Amino acid sequence: MSSFSDPESPAASRAIKGRGALSNLQGRFEHQLREDFHDGWSDGWSDGWSDGRNGAENEASAPRTQITEEIAHSILTRNQSPDIPFNVSLNPYRGCEHGCVYCFARPTHSYLELSPGLDFETRLFAKINAAELLRRELASPSWRPEGIALGVNTDAYQPCERKLGITRQVLEVMQECGQPVGLITKSALIERDIDILAAMAKKRQVTVTITITSLDHALSRKLEPRAASPTRRIKTVARLAEAGIPVGVNVAPIIPFITDQDFEQVLYAAADAGATSAGYIVLRLPWEVNPLFQQWLHMHFPDRLERVMGRLRDMRGGKDYDASYGTRMRGEGVWAELIRQRYDVAMRRSGLASRRQDYAELDASGFTRPRYIPAAAAKTDGSPHQQDMF
Repeated sequence: MSSFSDPESPAASRAIKGRGALSNLQGRFEHQLREDFHDGWSDGWSDGWSDGRNGAENEASAPRTQITEEIAHSILTRNQSPDIPFNVSLNPYRGCEHGCVYCFARPTHSYLELSPGLDFETRLFAKINAAELLRRELASPSWRPEGIALGVNTDAYQPCERKLGITRQVLEVMQECGQPVGLITKSALIERDIDILAAMAKKRQVTVTITITSLDHALSRKLEPRAASPTRRIKTVARLAEAGIPVGVNVAPIIPFITDQDFEQVLYAAADAGATSAGYIVLRLPWEVNPLFQQWLHMHFPDRLERVMGRLRDMRGGKDYDASYGTRMRGEGVWAELIRQRYDVAMRRSGLASRRQDYAELDASGFTRPRYIPAAAAKTDGSPHQQDMF
């Protein structure tokens, strides 16, 4: 399908104010194929997202965010990847309004037969019973306490959380049970929950990571249009650190010829603000993220498109992306090694520790089962309720 592979397709011919993706590119599981074409009736491309006149952004016609409340059947996700420092994660939302064009989670919207493009950042799903499900999980005799990563797939502090408060409800359950948690976010909204996080930090039950891609505000607005500004994120690092909450920074993704030239400055700024650990990830382009990112490059940096993709292929064995464990996060080859060396030097100079140690230092010894379990967790005869697998 042309929209999947062609960065010059008509649907990708203009930027949309406040959105990262340039098109509603089809997901790989949709049953019908669509192909964009220009019928010649207008000066620009018109599909309901933008008027296309003189390449101007049209805020009035930009897609609005739709939030669907859903009753989830399960809430904890388990993985066995050796590339990440946790085994269990919890995501209160599906889709993410931050609109980061590079987000590795975009392809998950394909399972809903929605687009990993604009749909991913405009058609969101809120798991309103997340806290209840977590209570049931923690009450189960099979639960062996270990750190839970909160907000990994999509940000737990995206804009709709301000109103819905699902993440805070989840944290209240974790605090009650002494359940260790690691959070990762780009949002300053996490400061709202400093009261909970600071109390848990005293018991070594929490760690926070703030993702910062670049300190360049103009670039950040293009890459991650509805996330907090880089300066605001650095301020969040400082406020968390001042409250005694262990906080690290994730420089992600490192994009050749776009963000790689000054990623050390992110590490230095974070260390000055009080961060104690850091990590990095080289840009990943799984599934539909690849054409979406190339559309973005063609729009914002057309002169660098070939250089960026060429360098990524150098680090991915000649492919746009390689999902192999052990190399998918950082790549391989000469250029990947150069980035690693630069990172190591900056870490020594800044005094930061590896972010992978943060989860290892969480203390689960104070864990207790929930004080109560929601009524739906038990059958009418009082026997344990068998949860749905999906």
